[in-house]
Amino acid sequence: MTIAPHVDHAIGFTIASRHARGRLVRLGPVLDEVLAAHAYPPAIERLLASALVLAALLGATLKQADGQLTMQAQTEHGVVRLLVADYKNGDLRGYAKFDADRLAELGPDPTLFGLFGKGYLAITFDQSVTGERYQGIVPLDGESLGAAAEHYFFQSEQIPSVIRIATRHEPGEGCYAAGLLLQHLPEGEVGRERLHVRHDHPEWEHVQALAVTLKEEELTDTSLPLSDIVWRLFHEEEEVRATDPTPLVKGCRCDLSHIRDVIGRFSPDDRAEMADEQGIIGVDCAFCSRLFPLRVDSFA
Repeated sequence: MTIAPHVDHAIGFTIASRHARGRLVRLGPVLDEVLAAHAYPPAIERLLASALVLAALLGATLKQADGQLTMQAQTEHGVVRLLVADYKNGDLRGYAKFDADRLAELGPDPTLFGLFGKGYLAITFDQSVTGERYQGIVPLDGESLGAAAEHYFFQSEQIPSVIRIATRHEPGEGCYAAGLLLQHLPEGEVGRERLHVRHDHPEWEHVQALAVTLKEEELTDTSLPLSDIVWRLFHEEEEVRATDPTPLVKGCRCDLSHIRDVIGRFSPDDRAEMADEQGIIGVDCAFCSRLFPLRVDSFA
């Protein structure tokens, strides 16, 4: 397989004259690494790929270094019981838990409602320096995870947003997924009117109209630099400032010493019940499918 250029990184950009900012993400080999931990069927593969792109897009909104963005979609009675993706300093990880038999009944291209039913999306921002945690929860309405995230920003933070996500998996080429996040600057910015005061936002409406012209084929075209997408969309603006690319990597943070510490907090009787006939406690990381065997007598 040929290694494609212009993948596994993100760029940010601002359009000062329109009071807008954005971020573009494209994943390739990193996405394959995450997906390889589980033999996901195509529908779940596309869903998790979209979730990882969305996590990378939303991670850009963290205000503090070493902060973490966690996105969790969940339902009690849906085909997909749990979908998790998180982002920290360019590290991505995610996994999905689903009912394979019920998924097969939905056909090859199930809708978001078909996968989740009446589910919800929880987005959590953990700020590392202050220790503050912010969480918003919205219904999984709309046709995509991106639509649900747009609803989150508008409902929770009154920030009009455009989110576009595309996935592609060609035989022999691996899986690619990419996305665009474009936002009106938050209310309360210096010199700005608070967004809820006005009902018309011509500056935002202009860049929004340009952003929605972006095609899925452009997002997933690995020969097209992300900076060129910004130029194609907004080249008529007075000034568009783009950041240097930020690399994205697979970043499962499972750690043997941490796992030992957690298991060690249980009582000896509880640990004995966890162990198999050989006296081994097997701890499986849901993200990367690594198995950590711990001898129960090593805690004595």
